Amino acid sequence: MVSDRVRERKKWYDDGLCFECAECGYCCSGPQEGYIWITRPEIARLSAFIGMDEEDVSKLYLKRIETRTTIIEESRTRDCIFLTKMGGQRGCAVYPVRPNQCRTWPFWPMNLQSADEWNAAGARCPGINRGRLYSLDEIETIRRQTRWWDDEPNR
Repeated sequence: MVSDRVRERKKWYDDGLCFECAECGYCCSGPQEGYIWITRPEIARLSAFIGMDEEDVSKLYLKRIETRTTIIEESRTRDCIFLTKMGGQRGCAVYPVRPNQCRTWPFWPMNLQSADEWNAAGARCPGINRGRLYSLDEIETIRRQTRWWDDEPNR
Protein backbone atom coordinates (compact mmCIF):
# COMPACT_ATOMS: atom_id res chain seq x y z
CA MET A 1 0.00 0.00 0.00
CA VAL A 2 1.09 3.53 -0.75
CA SER A 3 1.19 5.79 2.30
CA ASP A 4 -0.88 8.99 2.49
CA ARG A 5 2.35 11.00 2.49
CA VAL A 6 3.47 9.45 -0.81
CA ARG A 7 0.04 10.04 -2.34
CA GLU A 8 0.17 13.73 -1.44
CA ARG A 9 1.38 15.92 -4.25
CA LYS A 10 4.95 16.83 -3.42
CA LYS A 11 5.72 20.55 -3.51
CA TRP A 12 8.97 21.80 -4.97
CA TYR A 13 9.60 23.64 -1.70
CA ASP A 14 9.00 20.65 0.64
CA ASP A 15 12.41 21.29 2.20
CA GLY A 16 11.47 24.89 2.97
CA LEU A 17 12.53 28.27 1.65
CA CYS A 18 14.76 31.01 3.00
CA PHE A 19 13.55 34.56 3.43
CA GLU A 20 14.56 37.50 5.56
CA CYS A 21 13.07 40.92 4.94
CA ALA A 22 15.82 43.34 3.87
CA GLU A 23 13.54 46.30 4.65
CA CYS A 24 14.31 47.73 1.20
CA GLY A 25 10.75 48.55 0.16
CA TYR A 26 11.10 46.92 -3.27
CA CYS A 27 7.96 44.85 -2.67
CA CYS A 28 6.07 48.12 -2.10
CA SER A 29 7.31 49.99 -5.13
CA GLY A 30 6.99 50.33 -8.90
CA PRO A 31 7.85 50.82 -11.64
CA GLN A 32 4.85 48.73 -12.75
CA GLU A 33 1.37 49.47 -11.55
CA GLY A 34 0.03 46.87 -9.18
CA TYR A 35 -2.68 46.37 -6.65
CA ILE A 36 -2.44 46.38 -2.88
CA TRP A 37 -5.69 44.65 -1.99
CA ILE A 38 -7.27 45.62 1.30
CA THR A 39 -10.40 44.21 2.95
CA ARG A 40 -13.15 45.94 4.94
CA PRO A 41 -11.77 44.79 8.33
CA GLU A 42 -8.30 45.99 7.28
CA ILE A 43 -9.71 49.37 6.22
CA ALA A 44 -11.27 49.73 9.67
CA ARG A 45 -7.91 48.96 11.31
CA LEU A 46 -6.09 51.34 8.94
CA SER A 47 -8.60 54.10 9.71
CA ALA A 48 -8.21 53.66 13.45
CA PHE A 49 -4.41 53.56 13.14
CA ILE A 50 -4.18 56.85 11.24
CA GLY A 51 -6.99 58.47 13.21
CA MET A 52 -9.41 59.12 10.37
CA ASP A 53 -12.89 57.89 9.62
CA GLU A 54 -13.24 55.19 6.99
CA GLU A 55 -14.93 57.48 4.49
CA ASP A 56 -12.01 59.94 4.53
CA VAL A 57 -9.46 57.11 4.35
CA SER A 58 -11.32 55.72 1.34
CA LYS A 59 -11.32 59.09 -0.42
CA LEU A 60 -7.65 59.84 0.22
CA TYR A 61 -5.90 56.48 0.08
CA LEU A 62 -8.07 53.84 -1.60
CA LYS A 63 -9.74 53.10 -4.92
CA ARG A 64 -12.20 50.51 -6.12
CA ILE A 65 -11.30 48.07 -8.87
CA GLU A 66 -14.53 46.28 -9.76
CA THR A 67 -15.60 44.57 -6.52
CA ARG A 68 -12.29 44.96 -4.66
CA THR A 69 -10.44 47.81 -2.98
CA THR A 70 -6.76 48.68 -3.39
CA ILE A 71 -4.46 51.16 -1.73
CA ILE A 72 -3.49 53.86 -4.21
CA GLU A 73 -0.01 54.24 -5.55
CA GLU A 74 2.04 57.37 -6.05
CA SER A 75 1.29 58.32 -9.66
CA ARG A 76 4.85 58.93 -10.83
CA THR A 77 6.75 56.08 -9.13
CA ARG A 78 3.92 53.55 -8.66
CA ASP A 79 5.08 53.14 -5.05
CA CYS A 80 2.48 52.38 -2.39
CA ILE A 81 1.20 55.66 -0.97
CA PHE A 82 2.29 54.49 2.51
CA LEU A 83 5.91 53.76 1.51
CA THR A 84 7.90 56.55 3.15
CA LYS A 85 11.45 57.52 4.07
CA MET A 86 12.09 56.53 7.66
CA GLY A 87 15.47 56.89 9.33
CA GLY A 88 17.32 57.11 6.02
CA GLN A 89 15.63 54.10 4.44
CA ARG A 90 12.24 53.27 3.04
CA GLY A 91 9.58 51.83 5.28
CA CYS A 92 5.85 51.35 5.71
CA ALA A 93 4.07 54.19 7.50
CA VAL A 94 1.24 51.82 8.46
CA TYR A 95 3.29 48.66 9.12
CA PRO A 96 1.34 47.44 12.20
CA VAL A 97 -1.91 47.42 10.16
CA ARG A 98 -0.54 46.61 6.71
CA PRO A 99 -2.87 44.46 4.59
CA ASN A 100 -2.68 40.69 4.44
CA GLN A 101 -1.20 40.90 0.95
CA CYS A 102 1.82 42.70 2.40
CA ARG A 103 2.06 40.35 5.39
CA THR A 104 2.25 37.23 3.25
CA TRP A 105 5.02 38.40 0.88
CA PRO A 106 6.91 36.57 -0.59
CA PHE A 107 4.86 33.43 0.02
CA TRP A 108 2.28 34.31 -2.62
CA PRO A 109 0.83 31.55 -4.85
CA MET A 110 2.41 33.10 -7.97
CA ASN A 111 5.88 33.01 -6.36
CA LEU A 112 5.37 29.44 -5.13
CA GLN A 113 4.38 27.98 -8.50
CA SER A 114 7.92 26.87 -9.26
CA ALA A 115 11.55 27.40 -8.31
CA ASP A 116 11.86 29.60 -11.40
CA GLU A 117 9.01 31.86 -10.22
CA TRP A 118 10.53 32.02 -6.72
CA ASN A 119 13.93 32.95 -8.14
CA ALA A 120 12.37 35.53 -10.48
CA ALA A 121 10.81 37.19 -7.42
CA GLY A 122 14.23 36.93 -5.78
CA ALA A 123 15.78 38.95 -8.60
CA ARG A 124 13.72 41.90 -7.34
CA CYS A 125 13.62 41.08 -3.61
CA PRO A 126 17.03 40.81 -1.89
CA GLY A 127 15.48 38.94 1.07
CA ILE A 128 14.50 35.89 -0.97
CA ASN A 129 16.90 32.93 -0.64
CA ARG A 130 18.58 34.57 2.36
CA GLY A 131 18.12 34.41 6.09
CA ARG A 132 15.76 32.20 8.04
CA LEU A 133 14.55 28.88 6.66
CA TYR A 134 10.74 28.63 6.65
CA SER A 135 9.43 25.08 6.81
CA LEU A 136 6.78 23.78 4.43
CA ASP A 137 4.18 24.03 7.21
CA GLU A 138 5.12 27.65 7.96
CA ILE A 139 5.00 28.57 4.28
CA GLU A 140 1.59 26.96 3.83
CA THR A 141 0.25 28.69 6.96
CA ILE A 142 1.42 32.07 5.69
CA ARG A 143 0.20 31.39 2.14
CA ARG A 144 -3.29 30.48 3.38
CA GLN A 145 -3.53 33.32 5.92
CA THR A 146 -6.42 35.72 5.38
CA ARG A 147 -7.45 37.09 8.79
CA TRP A 148 -4.17 38.17 10.40
CA TRP A 149 -6.02 40.14 13.06
CA ASP A 150 -7.35 36.89 14.55
CA ASP A 151 -3.81 36.32 15.85
CA GLU A 152 -3.60 39.71 17.55
CA PRO A 153 -3.49 39.72 21.34
CA ASN A 154 -6.40 41.50 23.06
CA ARG A 155 -8.64 41.45 20.02
